Amino acid sequence: MRRFLRPGHDPVRERLKRDLFQFNKTVEHGFPHQPSALGYSPFLRLMAIGTRSGAIKLYGAPGVEFMGLHEENNTVMQIHFIPDQCQLVTLLDDNSLHLWSLKQHGGASELREEHRFTLKGPPGSPPSATQVTAVLPHSSREVLYLGTESGTIFVVELPSLRVLEDRTITPEAVLQRIPEDNCSRRSCELVEALQEHPKNPDQILIGYSRGLIVLWDLQNNKAAQHFLGSQQLENLYWQRDGSKFISCHYDGSYTQWPVSSDNRQAEPLENTVPYGPFPCKAISKIYWQTTKNGVPYIIFQGGMPRASYGDRHSISVIHGSQQTAFDFTSRVIDFFIIFSSDPAAEFDDPSALVALAEEELVVIDLKSAGWPAVHPPYLASLHCSAITCSHHVSNIPLKLWERIISAGSKQNIHYSSMPWPIDGGTNIAPDPPQRDLLLTGHEDGTVRFWDASGVCLHLLYKLSTVRVFLTDADPNDNMNTLGEDEWPPLRKVGTFDPYSDDPRLGIQKIYLCKYSGYLAVAGTAGQVLVMELNDEDAEHVVDHAEADLLQDQEGYRWKGHEKLKTRDGPVRFEAGFQPFVLVQCQPPAVVTSLALHSEWRLVAFGTSHGFGLFDHQQKRLVFVKCTLHPSDQLALEGPLSRVKSLKKSLRQSFRRIRRSRVSSRKRRGAGGTASEVQEANAKFDQDALQEMELAPVQRKIEARSAEDSFTGFVRTLYFADTFLRDSSRHCPSLWAGTNGGTVYAFCLRVPPAERRMDEPVRAEQAKEIQLMHRAPVVGILVLDGRSTPLPEPLEVAHDLSKSPDMQGSHQLLVVSEEQFKVFTLPKVSSKLKLKLTALEGCRVRKVTVANFGSCKTDDYSENDLAVLTNLGDIQIISLPFLKLQIRYPCIRKEDVSGIASCVFTKYGQGFYLISPSEFERFSLSTKWLVEPRCIVDMPEVTSNNHVHNKSGTENAARKSSPDDCGEDERKSGRLMEHALLNDEKVLKEIQSTLEGGR
Repeated sequence: MRRFLRPGHDPVRERLKRDLFQFNKTVEHGFPHQPSALGYSPFLRLMAIGTRSGAIKLYGAPGVEFMGLHEENNTVMQIHFIPDQCQLVTLLDDNSLHLWSLKQHGGASELREEHRFTLKGPPGSPPSATQVTAVLPHSSREVLYLGTESGTIFVVELPSLRVLEDRTITPEAVLQRIPEDNCSRRSCELVEALQEHPKNPDQILIGYSRGLIVLWDLQNNKAAQHFLGSQQLENLYWQRDGSKFISCHYDGSYTQWPVSSDNRQAEPLENTVPYGPFPCKAISKIYWQTTKNGVPYIIFQGGMPRASYGDRHSISVIHGSQQTAFDFTSRVIDFFIIFSSDPAAEFDDPSALVALAEEELVVIDLKSAGWPAVHPPYLASLHCSAITCSHHVSNIPLKLWERIISAGSKQNIHYSSMPWPIDGGTNIAPDPPQRDLLLTGHEDGTVRFWDASGVCLHLLYKLSTVRVFLTDADPNDNMNTLGEDEWPPLRKVGTFDPYSDDPRLGIQKIYLCKYSGYLAVAGTAGQVLVMELNDEDAEHVVDHAEADLLQDQEGYRWKGHEKLKTRDGPVRFEAGFQPFVLVQCQPPAVVTSLALHSEWRLVAFGTSHGFGLFDHQQKRLVFVKCTLHPSDQLALEGPLSRVKSLKKSLRQSFRRIRRSRVSSRKRRGAGGTASEVQEANAKFDQDALQEMELAPVQRKIEARSAEDSFTGFVRTLYFADTFLRDSSRHCPSLWAGTNGGTVYAFCLRVPPAERRMDEPVRAEQAKEIQLMHRAPVVGILVLDGRSTPLPEPLEVAHDLSKSPDMQGSHQLLVVSEEQFKVFTLPKVSSKLKLKLTALEGCRVRKVTVANFGSCKTDDYSENDLAVLTNLGDIQIISLPFLKLQIRYPCIRKEDVSGIASCVFTKYGQGFYLISPSEFERFSLSTKWLVEPRCIVDMPEVTSNNHVHNKSGTENAARKSSPDDCGEDERKSGRLMEHALLNDEKVLKEIQSTLEGGR
């Protein structure tokens, strides 16, 4: 009984656990899912993006990121920064307004929600009376102007968000000052745009949907001038000097209007339909930017001919004789122009166009010839092609890192060299301690290499496997080529391209050896490519080999997709990772597991039919092993087969349920003779005793039938140099675990280096272990004599790890979906096990060995297992004693795709997809934590409106008040008194003065 007792509370171990383990969700990498609004502050040089789920994210210089979440989870419709302040206002689709502030706390800035407010009309009024359609933060920084569907403009005080009813601008007040023959009551319905006069803050431009535009005098509460457009209005934009403004319309036209001092109806200067004369789509937004050479930039969204280009998402730039319509592959949400924000500047001189599309952010350099795109340092479109798998590599050697960057820079020659123009704030986070790579495989056959060292997930290099195969698309096709006379002058921009030429190209498994530079990539149609890094372009023949995993067994017929056709003859590859050998599995099923041993020059691969071993130095197949069970007919249909055996799957599920119920009835022993009842009771007592003896996390696991489908599915492959035949000699070995709970072990004979090319690698099956409960094997690990996991290939040769202990006995850890089991080697006798709770339906989905270092001392670290379950929680389990250390809830159990996409790092961090375009990063370690830490200083605003930046150092930030960033130094009267009495610094000074006087 003693061995079943749970250990008592160990305070020393509990303290150590606090020093080792801590769960944090740190940062979201990638592009926000379903963006809905865009804002920009030229004063702070920060950009804000709102989403349909109510999130708001601020971005500045690389590493400067903030995130907020509205409690309502409603769509963010509009974002407006308060001029010359560290504040912004968001409008949600439930008509609520929210005031956010950037405030400094603990030496860093934080985004906080200060107030919320919903505009309410008089009792009995319809919802349209207060439905906000336009928001204008006034340059006085004291009020907001809110235009509504009813045509009424409400004035709201800042920061209290209180309606100033005496300053409301009603449609009736506007109509009283406009001649009756020009407009009617319906002309003042729905405020489409509000714009402040750039030179006179006492005047605002009001644009109504039906085409009426009014220049309103705020001081005298009257219309200074009115303009009557003939088309439905979309938006307005002031020219810099305030002498003219531009209106854009629903019919694809824009109009210039002069502004004069006399109160009369103005006539338009010029009306232009840029893509006429045929009917065109609406121009929803327009900029008119002045330059020193006198030729303006006219930049607008939409306006394409309806019949031929009505499905295009475009932003056009016109500068003299230059005209380009940038064509986006997803809907454009909004855009803004970065130009000179100095009020004293005479010209706009635009430098960049920033466009937020539904699936990506695109920045265009307007200063360079040809208007090239700017390579973004963050907000990468991870899902430019759907992500199919991920692979993380920690602590990349500097030489390999530089070679990957060099290969990537040759791909980026078409990008602009312009520095990133959105550069507000200061990143004060410490430099990353090491170089980390995150590799993502995609549906279109590409692998992308991301710098995952810090807060910004930055693309370093893109590898394409398409050139090896014959597909419908020619890789040399250039989508951006334009004919000289083509009209409209469309040009594709962005990287988002969700359409794959062939779904068989999809990448399923990736394995990179950071020491040798070898890369193995496996795909949907059974293709396994082995590559090596080359710094120059090269043209060579890719060697082919075929692995027949069915081994000519009769009675099996593959019903899935065909293999990919390969190119004959030499193939030209760009600098970077270049394939030199292709192994094609037959049948061409999805590759489900992959392992690479660069020291032995071997690659192992597995599918739902079996696994094989390939010698990529001699380019020959070593062996194949068929794991197919006679009942595995589903494994022969393939993922792309039209015939899905849903009925068979359901039938087997119901059979399992029925067997479970029958067995439970038998255990109850209800009815029957007295002897049968007595026997049943004894059996029940025995079962109950067994249940009591086991620890709470160790419940009985129901065995699975050998007839379950996909039992031959190979889940994991593992290379190890260990004792397999006897305890005196160790040898290279390959281990494979299947979906049916079987573990195969093969002894390998790898010739020494001097005879490596002359003698073949030989393999012989040495062990076969069948787990009694037949749960899928998801991980295999060998521990050396010190109970330490064996080092990676070439890790010891590079002096980055201790040599494994080959004197003591080795142990084998087999991780199935339902339990962890330790065996002794070479006898393979059971030594220790830990069962998960089968009653809760808990199953292991991901497992890896992670190194956890103490945050208190650099002298202590330990290896533990990081485990993700199908319930979305993460468990840390000690090695080699398999004791549960701690459990954290991480992912919602309903988020199946998030759980499936999770990847752990070697040092206790992890990534998982929270949407098709975003990775959530989390940390389980107290020592390894990557999270944004930045400050946004409050620039000083002088009386002549010139802007001077304060020092961006952390010391300056710490000296400032926590509320410096959000307070307005120019308020007067009651607002100034309220601000002073709520300023902690002022209160402390008053208190110290009083105490000194006393």
